[in-house]
Amino acid sequence: MQTLYALDTAQDVPVPGKADKLLEKNLEQSRHLFTYLIYFLTQAARYAETNARLRSSRHLPSAEDLNVNIKIAGNEVLWKILENPSYQKAVEEIKPEQWDGAEMIRKTYLQLVEEAPYKEYIQLQERNKKSEKNILEFIFTDLMLANDTFISHIEDIFLHWDDDAEMMNLLVLNYLQKPTGMNFQDMLGDEKRKFAFDLLRTVMSKKEVCMDLIKPKLKNWDVERIAVLDMIIMQMGVSEFLYFDTIPTKVTINEYIDLAKAYSTAQSGQFVNGILDNIHKELLAQNRLHKTEFKKN
Repeated sequence: MQTLYALDTAQDVPVPGKADKLLEKNLEQSRHLFTYLIYFLTQAARYAETNARLRSSRHLPSAEDLNVNIKIAGNEVLWKILENPSYQKAVEEIKPEQWDGAEMIRKTYLQLVEEAPYKEYIQLQERNKKSEKNILEFIFTDLMLANDTFISHIEDIFLHWDDDAEMMNLLVLNYLQKPTGMNFQDMLGDEKRKFAFDLLRTVMSKKEVCMDLIKPKLKNWDVERIAVLDMIIMQMGVSEFLYFDTIPTKVTINEYIDLAKAYSTAQSGQFVNGILDNIHKELLAQNRLHKTEFKKN
């Protein structure tokens, strides 16, 4: 959707291959963003060791300085991430340290040690999967995402943060559940990547077919005044109706209503719902919908 919108609003005439390159660039930006979020999280947890070293090297260290608890630096989920070859390769390639988050990492750790969940965590004598995961989730949700300064830092680096934020929240939390299950070099996987590019190319190549179905449903609307994003969303929906036989029409309608609500105008959800529902009924009546039926196991 972002790629189609960028292409539609661009001043220049699209050249062959531009759409694919732009989509690939957007996907790469999301991959870099995810890698940086994981990097920041791991560095904040590992700062316990740096803090302990700095405090113990003071001219006259106190007993407290000499006994900083570094349990979190040995967090088992943390080390599954750090020892993941795919993550290591991504860090080496992307070099997330380039974005100068060191001071914010330090402040995040210093805030962490004052928080009740951290104090409870270091009091636990044993390590268990739940507590190891929970403390990392706390850093991410309560100290990173809830921090306006951190969000400003992210927005300065990644221009698509507002669009990606919800997805990144889910991706990071899911990753902490299974820290060995992510390929940092190809986060989408072959199937999702193919779908993304197929949908992009279909919407562009079948635009006239889709608009022939959409325009008659706009009797009481001035086509020129309809939000560009609404038109793109409807074209995507109709493309899925006609050319993606494994996607149930109900799923298509619901997903594009949600996209319209999230990214377009206040009335867009209801508007897109009405148009897509009417087109769906028309295609059914004309026997132009041919969806694959999957039987439940």
